[in-house]
Amino acid sequence: MRRPSAAEVMLLVTVLIWAFNFTVTKYALENGFKPLAYSCLRFGAAGMLFAVLTYGRERSFAIQRRHVLLLLGAAFVGIYVNQVAFVYAIDLTNASTTALIFGTLPVITGVFAYAFGIERLSRRFWLAAVLSFAGVALVALGAEGGFSSNLTGDLLAFIGAATWGLYSIAIVPLMRHYSPFRISAIALLAGSVPLILTGLPQLLEQDWDLPALVWAGFVFAVLGPLVLTNVLWFTAIDRVGPSRATLVTNLQPFLAAVFAVVLLSETMTALQLAGGAAIGLGLLLARRRTPVAEPI
Repeated sequence: MRRPSAAEVMLLVTVLIWAFNFTVTKYALENGFKPLAYSCLRFGAAGMLFAVLTYGRERSFAIQRRHVLLLLGAAFVGIYVNQVAFVYAIDLTNASTTALIFGTLPVITGVFAYAFGIERLSRRFWLAAVLSFAGVALVALGAEGGFSSNLTGDLLAFIGAATWGLYSIAIVPLMRHYSPFRISAIALLAGSVPLILTGLPQLLEQDWDLPALVWAGFVFAVLGPLVLTNVLWFTAIDRVGPSRATLVTNLQPFLAAVFAVVLLSETMTALQLAGGAAIGLGLLLARRRTPVAEPI
């Protein structure tokens, strides 16, 4: 086996942080945070932090006029719609169910990539994707009680996965012109505007006297899943292509279940462990130098 590339290490770190964030978000919502108040504060803080970092690094937020609508549209779908769907999915269902449904992300992104002509996917990739998705299904079937009975929450989780896949595809051409810092700063700030407008009533009603552990989780949720992983994720996508990159996210449901066992006292069944093994096998298959067209 070859050594993991830098891009693959970036993807693994990103997925570990994202998986942990499901548990952190559920804990925050169960211990005092209102859904939109949590998201507004989180994305507003991340947007301002990225603005400071980007200006210090590049001294500019300039975007060519021909790219403005694409970036704003991507921010609306990938930040605003995605975050509303994600936070309410977590609130209505549970961390494990939401993470399991997000396991469909590689297939969704592959369809988008193919539809927009960004990648020509090989049969080997689709075999790896199917194998990994089958592993996700085993993890879901093995969960005690099965999927949540809340269909609204399940649908919102699927919308969250779909909007993130579309966002990943939309950002690819912009990565040829701008750094991940600049793209993330503008997208986070732009997406935060409708998010704050929508969540203003909850912000005004929010009780800010929250436990210290909740605030510690909030700090992690800003610095990890939004600040660090935004840079790692899109840098990796630029190097290996969106479909191959998002295939690694199939590890996310299994890792999220592990974190839930440790922190939320959930249990893992033998069927879930088998699903995790299938996901890992799919990832190994995809890593064996599968020819993937470079993103345009």
